[in-house]
Amino acid sequence: MSDLVLRGLGGREDRQVGRELARLDAQSRMSLARVEGAADVQTARVHGVAYVGRQALHAAAMVSETEQQLCRMVPEAAGRLAAIADITALGLAEIVTDTVRQVSR
Repeated sequence: MSDLVLRGLGGREDRQVGRELARLDAQSRMSLARVEGAADVQTARVHGVAYVGRQALHAAAMVSETEQQLCRMVPEAAGRLAAIADITALGLAEIVTDTVRQVSR
């Protein structure tokens, strides 16, 4: 923007035009910095939610695997094991939901 200096106006007018162009350039840079800052915040939110979601998925898989192994060892406990696994999975889902709420603020 500052390369667009008008010629032939005279010393005072040239300085005024230069100051105005510098002001516009500074405003543009600030606008871009705000957009980039907002994008960085949103990206961090996405990464945070994805991280918690992945951790919950891995934990749920481990709970399911453990449940299956214990059911094979003690078939009589299958109902109780399933109930505990379901409660655990619900707890994990609640944590992911809480994270989404907190990060979305």
